[in-house]
Amino acid sequence: MKRRAEVFTYTGLEVDGVTLRGHYELDGRAFVEMVTFEGVADLNGPAVRSLGELWYLVAGLSYYKAGAARRIDVRDTPLGDAGRAFLLAALHDGLGEFAVRNNLPLDDVVLEGGLEVRAAPLVLDARRVLTPFGGGIDSVVTVAQLSDALDQALFVVSPAGGRFAPLEASAAVTGLEIVRATRRLDPQVTSDDDQFFNGHVPVTAMVTLLAAVAAAATGRGGVVMSNEHSASAPNLHWRGRAINHQWSKSFEAEVLIGAAISERVGKALCVASFLRDRSELWVAQVFSALIEYHHVFRSCNRAFTQSSERRAAQWCGECDKCLFINLVLAPFLARTELASIFAHEPLSNPAREGQLRTLVGLGVEHKPFECVGDPDESAVALARVSQMPEWRDVANLANLASEAAPAHDLADLLTPKGPSRVPAHWIR
Repeated sequence: MKRRAEVFTYTGLEVDGVTLRGHYELDGRAFVEMVTFEGVADLNGPAVRSLGELWYLVAGLSYYKAGAARRIDVRDTPLGDAGRAFLLAALHDGLGEFAVRNNLPLDDVVLEGGLEVRAAPLVLDARRVLTPFGGGIDSVVTVAQLSDALDQALFVVSPAGGRFAPLEASAAVTGLEIVRATRRLDPQVTSDDDQFFNGHVPVTAMVTLLAAVAAAATGRGGVVMSNEHSASAPNLHWRGRAINHQWSKSFEAEVLIGAAISERVGKALCVASFLRDRSELWVAQVFSALIEYHHVFRSCNRAFTQSSERRAAQWCGECDKCLFINLVLAPFLARTELASIFAHEPLSNPAREGQLRTLVGLGVEHKPFECVGDPDESAVALARVSQMPEWRDVANLANLASEAAPAHDLADLLTPKGPSRVPAHWIR
């Protein structure tokens, strides 16, 4: 039986040229994560190092989760008030899905240590921005929609086991410069140790902060994320807490990260999601016109596993992500075009009916723990698809659409919704 650890300790961050090394201990067991940057000259300036410390704090959760220790001691790592608020939210909300899956509430965890943050203000060029790029429809749309007046480069995080082929293919289509970080996880956390707890961690928050490090080190004043409005919607509620698989893509996380960055380097670096007030359907509509990406992009998670040997070479056509991307693109692309992109047709596959019911809010289970839209977005897409003549032979779609009864219509979801922190000069 797995047992919780007593203390997780931050034992030091090394900054060596263009490499960050985060050192941690779990009840005395040592872990090291290493990130090496390309396209960056040096990481040793005080402001860049301070941002690296913020990454180091949240990156530790990848190792903390192995033992779910009752105490976290950051020792003499600069933390600050905003940094503390962010780290606690990353612990409780960023590890919310982890807590549910392991039936392991983390309400008893005590956070100790931490020094005050000494601000090291930066002077950066607001017109130069870095866009984290994952090769899916979201980041592709952000790249295509950003103002042409900006000097935009891509930020790509690659695993030590080799680059992701579909991501690289999509990046090549953009024609933009790439700033890269190669992340080497401590192999102990990927070794299937049966004494370790496993589960989801707030990876997007880690990527966001690595992008902030790279932006500051290269004089760029913006990090342009690609997280939509529905990323803030929880999957379920558990023990009085909203549990959101996409918490580190949420507006709440964006605000906390922004405050923690400002506490360290001032207001010169803006980190915001360009798609924050947009729906998944708006993104799909814009992407449907970007035909140069249709046969190179990939949003299937099986193409992005850490192990290169286990990566799927094409869309699997079986996972919730494949099904969802098919569903939101179907109102805007011909059925034949969808089939040519995916080489599968999950919407007409009877084996996917249960998953489809869950996506549109009819399943007995909660929204899948995946990066998919909220059930109303999916129900709106299904309603439109069920009315399209080319899909009328799939009777199940019309039957499900009649049950789903979405609260919005398609036109409503193609207009901006909710708050956004995007500065005006990012917009065309």
